[in-house]
Amino acid sequence: MTGYMAWEARAVEVTVLEIDGAPEGVVFITDPHIQDSNIDHVRKVIGEVNRLNPSLVLIGGDFVTGHESDFSSQTVWRSLNAPAYAVLGNHDYGVGIDGPTGVERLLATRAYAAVTADGYDVSGLNDGSADVAFADALEKALEENGVNVLRNEHVRVSVGGKEMVIVGLDDGWAGMTNPPDVPATDAFTLYLIHEPSCRADWDADLILAGHTHGGQFLPPIVKQLNDFGIVELAGLFARDGKTPAYISRGMCSASFAGVDLRFNCRPEIVLINPTEEQLRTLNGSANTVRVTRTA
Repeated sequence: MTGYMAWEARAVEVTVLEIDGAPEGVVFITDPHIQDSNIDHVRKVIGEVNRLNPSLVLIGGDFVTGHESDFSSQTVWRSLNAPAYAVLGNHDYGVGIDGPTGVERLLATRAYAAVTADGYDVSGLNDGSADVAFADALEKALEENGVNVLRNEHVRVSVGGKEMVIVGLDDGWAGMTNPPDVPATDAFTLYLIHEPSCRADWDADLILAGHTHGGQFLPPIVKQLNDFGIVELAGLFARDGKTPAYISRGMCSASFAGVDLRFNCRPEIVLINPTEEQLRTLNGSANTVRVTRTA
């Protein structure tokens, strides 16, 4: 069983999101957690992304696992064959990176962070424990390797002839999220965040998040709780007319005794509105999720 779970952690699936009005061929990956033990897997995932020939790549944070002495491993992003935009995650600030402190941050988010679109405020989570200098150095390394990091910023890009606004929010658990003012627009608007628990019902077409690794272990009872929205670990959550959010299972995993394990929860590449060429490349191998939004 352990052997199977170790194999599953090194597999990767493609999920197709079909979204009216979104540009074609955008890929979302998250939670690379790059370290010596998984660098080959990261290269494999990047190879699969390149095989899809994406128009744009979005990355949802947690580029590191612990405090690295240098960022030489981040050169792996140079091999991406598409423009890339990203946000930072809690590991990139060294906040909530083990079980007890992670639970503490999750409870704190629920207890005293205002995560409504009006009056959004997670500054109470900024208790001085975030290593801002480390995050700044990581941002610099990522930028040098072709990844555009958005920290409470928005950019307007043209993707396949369609305009898209990407709003990238800095990490919520570190208390660094400060959503920028985004001008009203008819362009497809996407919010890129790390922790889904820190999202709000922003005026947008889609929210993309990571952080959870899909739970890593999804036995049937947990999967049912997730499917009914009682817990939010992986997949599409779009209820009561709110901004739909897709939570990715991520591309890498938290390790146990140095071994990455998953069960019923394979690493994931998310592909938005695939082109005909990408569909031929996939050859029916992807799961498809339809994203709709009701008024």
